[in-house]
Amino acid sequence: MVRAVLVLVLASFSVSSWSQAFPSRPVRIIVPYGVGGSADVYARYLGAKLQDSVGQGFVVENRPGAGSIVGTDVVAKSDPDGYTLLMMSNTHTVNETLIPKKPFDLMRDFAPITGVSYSDLMMVVHPSVPAAGLKEFIALAKSKPGALNYASSGNGTPYHMAGELFKSMAGVDLVHIPHKGSDQARAAVLGGQVQMMFDAVPTMAAQARAGKVKALGTTGSQRSAVTPDLPTLAEAGVPGYESGLWLGLMAPARTPRPVLEKLNAEVNKLLNSAEVKQTLAKQGTTPMGMSIDQFDKFLREEIVKWAKVVKLSGAKID
Repeated sequence: MVRAVLVLVLASFSVSSWSQAFPSRPVRIIVPYGVGGSADVYARYLGAKLQDSVGQGFVVENRPGAGSIVGTDVVAKSDPDGYTLLMMSNTHTVNETLIPKKPFDLMRDFAPITGVSYSDLMMVVHPSVPAAGLKEFIALAKSKPGALNYASSGNGTPYHMAGELFKSMAGVDLVHIPHKGSDQARAAVLGGQVQMMFDAVPTMAAQARAGKVKALGTTGSQRSAVTPDLPTLAEAGVPGYESGLWLGLMAPARTPRPVLEKLNAEVNKLLNSAEVKQTLAKQGTTPMGMSIDQFDKFLREEIVKWAKVVKLSGAKID
């Protein structure tokens, strides 16, 4: 009995002392998307800040492919020691339903750390669309079922899911036109080949000010700080609507809890700093920052929310 207690105490001391020394070498942040996207940009920004804070390098590696599956699987199969992390997004919670045959399960093979950032999207239409506001657009779409299109950066992306959620809540029949990236989708709307899309607020706010698109609303629960005069979709005609683009950090399952807690504390400390808040605000982004358990609950709720949308839409991966 005494020996068993001693073993437990020594094991506890070993994990505690190891976590206090963590990190003692560079940490990899795997971004399962290409260079230049929001996940890549924020991972590099966060990594640089963490390096300054803890004195060890946080190195971003881009591993795009198969709708985030390739890079995510790299992390799932990595040692659970805190030295390989995943920068993940809405796409991961959508993929739990959209891509059932994956080499991993999000909530089984990963350990939550914290939410990083949340960004509203903006719903815009080409100027040729005869609708000055959201209610007029909904009326137009209902009068012409299947005649209006909306663009996205691909099946299962937050932009696609924002459109499918809008379709179901507004009761309209729009045709989804997936593209290979936001740039292509944006070009299709700006060129008038596609009538509507959801896109990043700062990007589309500039296009709306230039008269190249008409902004009908933003997708958050509150108005965007970037466009305070523009109503949310919930205000403008679809009560209860809320969507957006969020990012978070996870580690391989079985990563020691003290290591997860240390990472959670360091990231949340940065997200709560005035400098980081101001930097993100300029991009129309809000720091999330959660406890491990809060982020776990958030992820599970997101999986349930988007499972309903995926099933109702009949969406399939390319």
